[in-house]
Formats: sequence, C-alpha cells, structure tokens
Amino acid sequence: MKIYTKKGDTGQTSLLGGTRVPKYDLRIEAYGTIDELNAQMGLISDQEEAREFISLIRLVQNQLFTIGSHLANDPEKSQFTLPELHETETELLEKSMDKMNAVLPELSNFVLPGGNLANSLAHVARCVCRRAERRVVELHHQHPVHPVIIPFLNRLSDWLFVASRYFSHKSDLPEVIWTPRE
Repeated sequence: MKIYTKKGDTGQTSLLGGTRVPKYDLRIEAYGTIDELNAQMGLISDQEEAREFISLIRLVQNQLFTIGSHLANDPEKSQFTLPELHETETELLEKSMDKMNAVLPELSNFVLPGGNLANSLAHVARCVCRRAERRVVELHHQHPVHPVIIPFLNRLSDWLFVASRYFSHKSDLPEVIWTPRE
C-alpha cells in the first residue's frame, strides 16, 4: 500500500465517507490532536516508571485510535462500521487513579512538571489531552460526538496528572512545588 496519494497537496483531506475538507477543519484538528496524544502515550509507555501501566496505556491508545476514527467519520456520508466505544476504559482510569492515590501523599500544593522524565512526559501528555478535549468539545457544539468521548478525555487528563505524581513517588523523588514570587 502506498502511503502517499498526493491528494492532500492542495491543503484538503478526506473524512471517512469521502467528504473533502480543509486540513484546518475543526474535525481534522480534533482527531489530529487525539493522534498527537496517542504518540505522547507511547512515549510514556517507554518509561521504566510506567511499566506497571503498560496494559492500561495500550488500552488507552486503542481507545484513542477508536475515538480518532469516530471523529474522522462523516456521519452523513460514511458507510463505515466504526469500532464501538464503551465507558469501561473511563472506569479503568478511575480505578487506576484510586490505586495510585492510595499510596501518594495528600496534595497540599500546586506542583510543577519535572523531577524525572516520566513525570514530565505525563505532564506534556496531560496538556495535549486537555487541548484535545477542548477541540472535541468545540466540535461537539457543531456536530455531536459519541457521549463516551468527552468524559474519557477528561478522565485521561486526570489520570495523567496522578500518574505524573506517582512516577516521582515511585522514583523516591520529591515533587516540584510551585512557589510563587512574593
């Protein structure tokens, strides 16, 4: 299969179903940001501190790919049968956060990204996740999206925050506390 088609050389791309849209279309921006988030999750999975979460991360990556297919689909023209989305992945993120929080010290300050690579990568992914969520919410106001997508992205950004703290904790590193100038 050829990767290049030259069909996008004029700044247009196709949705599933064949509809041509500009590459800056909100739908493209939304699923492109989901794709960026998926790549960030891959970086996290490569970190030693994240090894115990590898199966959850792969589940999240598959869910993100499924979400991308839903966002890339033109519901009026597409004949594709899309993979199903379920709340299960959101619930698994919640359970994972509960387990991590059980061993973490209570959060009493704002924390800054940093301390180790896994922590920083989780924070970068959290920021990308929040951007993806904003794009999807904006898209949802124009074209309703599957009801599982927005809660999943919201919970994933929470999970990434808790994971960043957990990665530092597992490495016996102190969290970087925000100290505003007086």
